[in-house]
Amino acid sequence: MIGPVQASSYGAGIENSQWYLSESIFECSLVHDVPGYGRAVFRHRAGEQLSFYLESDTPVMRPGQGRLVVEAPAWRPGVAPRAIGAVNVSGDRRTVRLGNREAMAVVQGLLDGMRPTLSRQSRYQDRPVRVQLSNVNFAGPWAGYRECTSTLLPVNYDQVRRSRIPFASASSRLSRADREWLDKVATFVLADPAIERVFVDGHSDSIGSRIDNRALSEERAQAVADYLEAQGVDPDMMTVRAHADQYPASRRAADNRRVTIRLQREGERPAFQQANAGGEDFSG
Repeated sequence: MIGPVQASSYGAGIENSQWYLSESIFECSLVHDVPGYGRAVFRHRAGEQLSFYLESDTPVMRPGQGRLVVEAPAWRPGVAPRAIGAVNVSGDRRTVRLGNREAMAVVQGLLDGMRPTLSRQSRYQDRPVRVQLSNVNFAGPWAGYRECTSTLLPVNYDQVRRSRIPFASASSRLSRADREWLDKVATFVLADPAIERVFVDGHSDSIGSRIDNRALSEERAQAVADYLEAQGVDPDMMTVRAHADQYPASRRAADNRRVTIRLQREGERPAFQQANAGGEDFSG
């Protein structure tokens, strides 16, 4: 069996171990350069939990199952390693991706003065590859990360760029849950200067007359637009449209009683859009 001393190891030493904090209301991240390998990144997007990934400049690990443990550095002999578990090593540039639970286990290892270590067979040689994260200079940036997360927006762009507000039959009334979601949409629009247009499209089912359904879909769209305006969204940013039952989302009447909202950032100009349950909007 090949021991760790025969492995190809990558990791920062005491003299070059740094963690860099990047912070905004949209995302907080900690980046650690791993000399010869690439970088390790803790990432926390608004509206999500902490995640972690390893990014390699060149593919040195064979795709498959790797082993992640927390080891003591060389200057702490006698401390037993602690296993985090098996992880998938991909052939992509982002070699390893961890969810919140595993990411927090890596963080705790670093805070405990340990070195989280990933081991996996080499892609090109008959020996393992070990990638280690250094705990040196980690605590300060981690404290900054904690402060950053307290200022994150409640949602990110991917979560709010397309929204669907459902309605009861013959109703244009917003529920409490709808208003809470629209609060988040408005908060994001006000915070992101790249948002240049908010499309609000009203729809109805096919029950009743086309004239009544047209009026109802307009009432629904206006109810959403009025609420967003009351939360501070500039009405000049909003395009409000009513489609009655012209664009059904499904055969179920309940699915068609809705308003869809789509946010558009600068540079996002689809050639053609359709209004449906996914939040796409009508090109009119």
